[in-house]
Amino acid sequence: MRRTTVLRSCLSAALLLSTVAAGVGTQASAADSPTAADRAPASSALITAMQRDLGLTKTQATARLQAEATARTVERAAERAAGGSYGGSWFEAESGKLTVAITDDARKKAVEATGAQVTLVEHSERQLDAAMARIDKLDAPSGVSGWHVDPKSSSVVVGVVAERKNDNDVQAFLSQARQAGPVTLDETGQAPRTLAAGTVGGDPYYTGNVRCSIGFSVYGGFVTAGHCGQPSAGVRGWDGSYIGNFQGSSFPENDYAWVNVGSGWWTVPVVLGWGTVSDQLVRGSGEAPVGASICRSGSTTHWHCGTVLAKNETVNYSQGAVRQMTKTNVCAEPGDSGGSFISGDQAQGVTSGGWGNCSSGGETWFQPINEILNRYGLTLHTA
Repeated sequence: MRRTTVLRSCLSAALLLSTVAAGVGTQASAADSPTAADRAPASSALITAMQRDLGLTKTQATARLQAEATARTVERAAERAAGGSYGGSWFEAESGKLTVAITDDARKKAVEATGAQVTLVEHSERQLDAAMARIDKLDAPSGVSGWHVDPKSSSVVVGVVAERKNDNDVQAFLSQARQAGPVTLDETGQAPRTLAAGTVGGDPYYTGNVRCSIGFSVYGGFVTAGHCGQPSAGVRGWDGSYIGNFQGSSFPENDYAWVNVGSGWWTVPVVLGWGTVSDQLVRGSGEAPVGASICRSGSTTHWHCGTVLAKNETVNYSQGAVRQMTKTNVCAEPGDSGGSFISGDQAQGVTSGGWGNCSSGGETWFQPINEILNRYGLTLHTA
């Protein structure tokens, strides 16, 4: 097999198709305090993609990435300062600062001392998470696309497919959800779907007649989407050669898996630019806040960028609900599942599914990388 193409396949810290994620040991410590990775200059890959998809100048894109790196550090300190009154947080692109919601005004000065902006809300994150857990126990009809905790509205936002909002089963679900806690309704255009694809050309990996994409390299293999294959299923590379087998897989409820790598294949801490932009080094897995910029690499649509819209969302796929997902407005198409989501040089997660396409737009969900790493005891391969 050609060395350069094999490198693309293995480096592809995100080859698209299903979903992937997880985090461990060294990532946890890297997320606790600023590191050289936080201060590393942004690659031309991210800058170019952000200019194209977010309508920014080179200077604006660079400044935003620096502000978001600072916000990641502030977010951890602000949550500790807020204590039990913490109501969530989000990044404000216009001000370049993190906004933190609190329920107790007495905590305001302590939180502001961390460098965050502060706003008072009615419900704490703990209360909203409890409401979310109660809603997770309900049986959702297909007209409900999902739900997530939203710190801005201090409520659980329930997404409903617009043309189905008046269906009796949808209205019954909303009635039960409102009894579980504060709920805000959000009408969506389409129901979410996983982004698997049939066997086609490109630089993917294959399981049976399904094409998926590599997520992020970990020591000993790579992570990817759970809907791509069951444990022990064999995996072939772009050229049909054997790579390894699924060592663990979960879908629905979760959408993650990992594959061991051998037979001449190897792992590299890189997300492919697919010739559209330069390849991006992966230096850690510090979690970006809501509102932060984020980019996705996939074998079908390559590089696209957008922002983080929500966290801890339950996505109601036709195959079953998948929980603790992160929602973005980055577009994706079939074949992009399993691809890498990255913010700056920090791995965020792997593509699971969405709605829309890269011509008209849409929304895409990913499963956070650190959850996957922790679930399987894996270590992210970093530069």
